[in-house]
Amino acid sequence: QVQLVESGGGLVQPGGSLRLSCAASGSIFNINFMGWYRQAPGKERELVANFISGGDTNYADSVKGRFTISRDNAKDTMSLQMNSLKPEDTAVYLCNADVKLLRFGGWVNRWGQGTQVTVSS
Repeated sequence: QVQLVESGGGLVQPGGSLRLSCAASGSIFNINFMGWYRQAPGKERELVANFISGGDTNYADSVKGRFTISRDNAKDTMSLQMNSLKPEDTAVYLCNADVKLLRFGGWVNRWGQGTQVTVSS
């Protein structure tokens, strides 16, 4: 079973930075990273940043100018650089991607288990 695995979360003080990474565990033929989401306790899952057509990126208004999404196609990884973190950024961060397991197979959408980001002094 192919899974997405996030890493890089942790506890950071307000104003600090973290870099999250996402990669697939297991053998895959291809992967198309969709974006990063987050879910805070008692709140709905929300989009943080994603890739849109033409290779452009899209960000939630709350993170614009502070977060940067990127992907490394050679390494099959996706990252989220988070700067100037605020307490309201505290949440579980999840990555999302479409994965192709076999050359002639179809695409399946996968979510990671999430990595906890806590911003607190």
